[in-house]
Amino acid sequence: MEIVFLGTGAAWGVPEAGCPCRICQKVRSLDEERTRSAYLIKGKETLLLDCGPDIRRQLEGQEVERLDAILISHEHADHYLGLDDIMAFRRRLSREKWQPIPTYATKAAWAVIKKSFGYLCGTLLEPRVIKPWERVAGLATDIYPFKTFHGDSAPGSVGFIIEEDLSGNAHKLIYTSDFFDVPKLDGRLMEPDFLILQSHWLNEPLVNRAHSMSLERGVDFIQAWKPKSRIFLVHISEAYPIEGDPANEALKKVAPKKPMKDPKTRLPYTLPTCQTEWQSVAEKVLQDRGIPTPVQVASDGLKVRLW
Repeated sequence: MEIVFLGTGAAWGVPEAGCPCRICQKVRSLDEERTRSAYLIKGKETLLLDCGPDIRRQLEGQEVERLDAILISHEHADHYLGLDDIMAFRRRLSREKWQPIPTYATKAAWAVIKKSFGYLCGTLLEPRVIKPWERVAGLATDIYPFKTFHGDSAPGSVGFIIEEDLSGNAHKLIYTSDFFDVPKLDGRLMEPDFLILQSHWLNEPLVNRAHSMSLERGVDFIQAWKPKSRIFLVHISEAYPIEGDPANEALKKVAPKKPMKDPKTRLPYTLPTCQTEWQSVAEKVLQDRGIPTPVQVASDGLKVRLW
């Protein structure tokens, strides 16, 4: 099974359009970019996890002839607003060869998605409702949604457990999507081979308006779930102030509640601005907390053979 990290950024991407903050400036200077978070899973089937407004550009060059299914984690625009661009898969085929793509989301998520894309249902998309902890029906891949809390604006939010048994060897991938908490810490979340973890900020913010996960709080889930092979950090934002930045007064910038500190120097970790800096500080944070699992800050276009 292979995963392609199509996009690894937060709701407005990084750099954010027209933003003069030092993080966005640094990312631009390095010609880096984080588009909205979405993932391609290639195994027994070709699956798209989330479908944001960058999906047309993200799928270009991926040589995907057909999507066997789409899974939407929740009803926020950056995770479903690209569904209309999936029409490209239908437009390239004759009417006789086309079959709508099974598209999975919770009942609460569909209630929102259909307000924008009801016209796609039955022609482009075949809506299917999923329930937490019940196997996603109709797929060869074993996928189980699990309930997550991502604020009152996303009551339909879920993460996904993806499992595969190869010749008696069981493998497991957990994708948290955006979340602030997991109401039920089921045993099925324990010891995945791979964990894809939202890391919207390094430090927990003073006010968590986005109901999203910081690496600071994410450490608790890493320690509880004990991923074995690798941790991938995604959905990374620029919504935190950098000392001396004139743009710190922007509405999106949220100060940390209590910055994490290096246990040896007792100094706060340096706030990362770009891919290299994020990778360095993430490794240090996990190492300082005795977490042996390798961590990788995913970048757009990263391809990884899972098993």
